[in-house]
Order: sequence, then structure tokens, then C-alpha cells
Amino acid sequence: MSDTTPIPEVDLYTDGACSGNPGPGGYGAVLLCKGSRKELSGGFRKTTNNRMEIMGAIEGLRQLRFPCKVTVYTDSKYLHDSIEKGWAKRWKANRWKRNKEGDEASNADLWNLLLELCAKHQITFTWVKGHASNAENNRCDELAVAATKAKDLPMDNCYEVFYS
Repeated sequence: MSDTTPIPEVDLYTDGACSGNPGPGGYGAVLLCKGSRKELSGGFRKTTNNRMEIMGAIEGLRQLRFPCKVTVYTDSKYLHDSIEKGWAKRWKANRWKRNKEGDEASNADLWNLLLELCAKHQITFTWVKGHASNAENNRCDELAVAATKAKDLPMDNCYEVFYS
């Protein structure tokens, strides 16, 4: 993109779901840009809801081929607050420790990926109430829940090896 080309504006709606926690999990994402729409979903055989919330944002941002102005809509306070309040950046700066007591930050593998993707874009995370009147959030929930029920879900390697 040249310096005179306006930066594209993208709305990214995300959600995660888990059947049991941990259990089979899925994420859903809807990208909207200039009248275009793309839906994504996927899942893992054993994971957590929080990991799937983060994965929805990761997979949505991975679709963007060049820097964009992105508004990420999520019903996850964990995802929203970790980015908007700077927690994830602080955890990373502290070698994935949450506090002075040395408590480990959960999901460091995914936070690291998400922070790398966020650095490529102008990003704002916006919290929306889940299971309410937001049609795109509801669609993401449908995609995420359906993904939890898929056959032959792959292994969430980091979760099963390090966290379970």
C-alpha cells in the first residue's frame, strides 16, 4: 500500500466456546470490510473457553494481508481487558508472569501470537454483551459452538502438553 492509500477499516467479531471447560472447543470469527464478509471457525479436541476466545481474534487477524484499522468486537472480558488494559503486554514484559509473586500468565503462547498480530494493525477491542441483540456476535457464537461438535478435532498442542 502506498502512503496515499487510505487504510482499510475492518470490523472483526469473535467468539469462543467450549463443551466442558476444558473440553472440545471452538472459535468463530466474522470479518466485515467494505461490504465484504468472511466467516471463519475451527476447534480443538481439548482446550478451554478462554483459549478459544483468543483464537477467534488470532484467526481473524491472520486473514488480513496488510495493515488495517481493526475494531475487534468480543463478548469476552478476559480478551478485551487483557489487550485494552495492557495486561498481556505487561505479562510478556515480565516473562509471562502476572505479578510479583511469580504467578504464571495462562495462555502465553496465544497471547504472544495475538500481540504480534496486533502490532501490525491499528486495533481497538470493543466489548459487546454476549447472547444479546448483536447479530454478528450471535453468529460467531453459532460458528464456535458448531466447531466444538466437529468430528476428528485436532489437538491443541500447547494446552494438552503444557496446561492440562
